[in-house]
Amino acid sequence: MCGRYVLKQTPAKLKEHFDLDEVADFGPHYNIPPGTDIPVIRQSPEGKRVLHLLRWGLVPHWAKDPSIGSKLNNARGETVAEKPSFRDAFKRRRCIIPADGFYEWKTEGRVKQPYYISLKSGEPLAMGGLWESWRGPNGEILRTSCIITTGPNEVMTTIHDRMPVILRPEDWQAWLNAPADEVQSMIEPYDAEPMQAWPVSRRVSKTVDDNADLIEPIEPLTDCLNC
Repeated sequence: MCGRYVLKQTPAKLKEHFDLDEVADFGPHYNIPPGTDIPVIRQSPEGKRVLHLLRWGLVPHWAKDPSIGSKLNNARGETVAEKPSFRDAFKRRRCIIPADGFYEWKTEGRVKQPYYISLKSGEPLAMGGLWESWRGPNGEILRTSCIITTGPNEVMTTIHDRMPVILRPEDWQAWLNAPADEVQSMIEPYDAEPMQAWPVSRRVSKTVDDNADLIEPIEPLTDCLNC
């Protein structure tokens, strides 16, 4: 799964990197949890590539109320095309969720050690996602998103058995607007060679902590009760 991630790039940097036509304003965050509004790249009906803020936690358009979103932060890539909660969005409403890196927790016995995973180049990741638009009983519109996950690559395999789908630049446009059967092959582990990972402070487990030092490497834990 993917439960926390980092985005410290400026809107101007993302505009250039992802060739965006429109960018919402946002600030840097080093510990982004589900349930918050996150920058999401979509293709507009006019064919423009835009970045807006959407709530993390997918609420299908047919949902009776938005509480279901707390259970739909991630979608498994192996079943995303068939699961009722995700299949319509996978056909018509795919998106890119930019990130500098993401966190995952490695468990060994009583030890639960968080790791930070990113690109060696420092360039943003393009995580594959889905988005939805839900209309409430009073007509209010809630736009939400989720991250698609897949199996681990060689960097992740010793940390966790899942990782976000990460899209290559040459696949971005197809992911946003091609038919679903043409993008299914993009749901696979990203090449391990350009990626890196290191242990970080357990403070990342607390959503109130959102500081740059959260991604600094530390010595891994050797023993921990109730981590």
